[in-house]
Amino acid sequence: MGSHRNALVAVIRQELAEARGTARAVLAAAESARGEAQNRRRLVRDAYATCLNQLATARETARQDIRQRFHGEADRLAGHLRGLASASASGAAGTSWRLWAPSDPEPGRPPGLLRIGTIDFDETEALPGLIPLLDRAHLHLSGPQSTLDEVITGLLLRALGSTRAGEVELTVYDPERLGETLAVFAPLGTRFVGPGGLGPLLDELVDRLCRDEDRDGWRIVVLLADPATVEEMTRAQRAQLDRIVRTGVGRGVHLVVRGMELTEHPSVERITVRDRIASCSSLDRLEVRLDPAPPPQRVAAFCREAADRLRQGPPPARLADLEPDRHWAESARDGLLAPIGDSTDGVLVELSLGDRSPHLLIGGPAGSGKTNLIYTWLGSLATRYGPGELAVHLLDFTPGDAFTRYVPGPRDPSWLPQLRLAGINLQHDREFGLAVLRHLDTPAAVRTVLVIDEFPVLFDGRDALADEATALLAELVRRERVHLVLSAQDGVQSLTGRPAVFDRFTTRIALPQARRVLAADNLAASLIPRFHTVVNGESGLAGANRIVRLPDAGDRTAWGATQRRLWRCRPAGCEEPRVFDGSVVPRLPAAFRSSGRVPAAAGTVPSAVLGERIEVTAQPARLGLQAEPGRNLAVLGNRSGEACDVLAAAALSLAAQGPAHFSVVCLEPEAEPAATRLVAELPAADWYDAADVHFEPPESDVPRYVIGYGLDAAGPRHRPALRALLTGGPQRRIHVLGWWRSVARLRDDLAGRFEPIGAWVALGVHGSELAPLHPRPGGPYWTPRPRRALFFDSAVHRTPEVIIPYEVNSDHT
Repeated sequence: MGSHRNALVAVIRQELAEARGTARAVLAAAESARGEAQNRRRLVRDAYATCLNQLATARETARQDIRQRFHGEADRLAGHLRGLASASASGAAGTSWRLWAPSDPEPGRPPGLLRIGTIDFDETEALPGLIPLLDRAHLHLSGPQSTLDEVITGLLLRALGSTRAGEVELTVYDPERLGETLAVFAPLGTRFVGPGGLGPLLDELVDRLCRDEDRDGWRIVVLLADPATVEEMTRAQRAQLDRIVRTGVGRGVHLVVRGMELTEHPSVERITVRDRIASCSSLDRLEVRLDPAPPPQRVAAFCREAADRLRQGPPPARLADLEPDRHWAESARDGLLAPIGDSTDGVLVELSLGDRSPHLLIGGPAGSGKTNLIYTWLGSLATRYGPGELAVHLLDFTPGDAFTRYVPGPRDPSWLPQLRLAGINLQHDREFGLAVLRHLDTPAAVRTVLVIDEFPVLFDGRDALADEATALLAELVRRERVHLVLSAQDGVQSLTGRPAVFDRFTTRIALPQARRVLAADNLAASLIPRFHTVVNGESGLAGANRIVRLPDAGDRTAWGATQRRLWRCRPAGCEEPRVFDGSVVPRLPAAFRSSGRVPAAAGTVPSAVLGERIEVTAQPARLGLQAEPGRNLAVLGNRSGEACDVLAAAALSLAAQGPAHFSVVCLEPEAEPAATRLVAELPAADWYDAADVHFEPPESDVPRYVIGYGLDAAGPRHRPALRALLTGGPQRRIHVLGWWRSVARLRDDLAGRFEPIGAWVALGVHGSELAPLHPRPGGPYWTPRPRRALFFDSAVHRTPEVIIPYEVNSDHT
């Protein structure tokens, strides 16, 4: 019994021990699982927190990026809107009152919008709040009366300040205050209508709309109605008002109404004001913070200045006002038509040159505006007719650079595309004018305009040149599609004795104080003020005058911008014009220097280049040196610098044509520097001076040229040898090109026989002194001129020709 109990106790103990072990194991497992669960929970929390932080960071980054893009886009759009606003309301129409000033509208541009305030955006600079008026809308305003009156005053000031004086007619109906509300605009001729005047005013406006007349500006009618006006309006007056609302904008009649309702119509812009915040029908939900009222002193000053301008009449047209809407759109088939200014009422006046009245005569004393007139007319022509329709040639016989604006220069490479030729500073170079008359290119497909400023210079001297110029002009005035424009200071006395030319100039322009341009009994030129001109298309007869106000065309910068636009549009093949400037000395071309040597073709006769001919195309004056008697050159005169240039140009050009030998004989100390430079540049040259001079050069297989400086200083001892060389040298291909300081000294060296000198160049020598060398008795008609020479080659010329010695020594060392 006891053992059974013990056994049972042992079993129980065993089971309890096992149960405790199992419980401990389960507890340990549970603790382990709990630890793992807590660890996982911690990891999840950490991951969650990390994720939240990352999401917050990403969200903030995205938010900042969105804000940056929003602000950038908003700024960009605001900039675009501000630019559009500036373009839509430029100048006085959109400038703040602090910087406000009246401004002239651009030609051909319709009226813009008008500013009444600003539109605020978050963190963006405020934009101008603009509303339509002229050519676009009527205005209906509602809100506090005092605020509306300020808005109306500002709108009127902007409308008047952004148009030309007199273009806007202002009428004010103000029965309550009898016009006091807008009395500041009274100096502008504003019409004020008082109580009882609304009916006649509406009748007048309707009558104006019914008349089929061309519009001339705008009429703004301000209706400041009071309650009594609204009550007293009849049904007929309401119908008239509705009709004005429907049709007035298209005819330039605009209503600005306060205190009275207007019928619903798309042309009505409604402005509602509360606490200086305006809501406008054209701006939808955008609100406009109104600008303060314009300073009263600024309004008054503007009205005084505008009234002064009205009394003076419209301002003269600007050169830009004469430009067409589209360049080169006109055809010259029937003639040339271009405005040159405007009349006193502001209407542009056109000048016509056609087949019936092809030529133009301009006269006026110095300083009267002839050059300005020519600038204006040429600018107007050049913008209307392209190079395929018009060819322009310009000759300026006045000292100065009036026509240099039309030719390419070192700072501006552009030129007038229609320009074919320009002669500048021709007061001493009548020969170039004559050359142009001889060879004027007049293609049948275009109209040719030849402008000659101070044309009487062509006829100075009563010599053969003047006679030929007269004959050529008489032929040109009869040529079709050629238009001559002659300008002079002292009228047309140079043409009065030449009826074949004078009678063809039926169109005449007389500037202030011009003489002998109009008929003797036509005194209009003595009555007109400065910057005006008389245009007469009936040969100057009284009764055919048109008074024209000329624009100021002297601004070279403004014209340069227009010319560059035309130049960039020039057609392919439009060549640079030929420019002859009488004040510029041409340089010896590089092709005629021995350093750029180009051997002459076999059998070609060597020719010495002496200077530039005065011709339409730039070409050298050449002296052929054949192996024949007399093929020598004498340079005559006491202008040593030019004489050295002639000899140097001749020698260098001969050296550039092939093998040759040179003997440089310098007997004049003043010429020694130039002669030394020449020897240094020639490929094969001997030097002789007073110590070892002789005139017996040896025979040579190549041509030999004796270049002599001051040969008259050789003296009697060397005259026989020099005379023998001049006489027999050319047959042996030995030619003398020498300088003698006078014709008398040359005669002494030749014993009075000039046959060995077949060609000569005269520098500073009067025509009478050249009689022994001239083919006709008495010598040529010639007065020496600076940097001009008279060249005669007995084998080529019947009469001498004027040349310009090349500049050689001063530009090459």
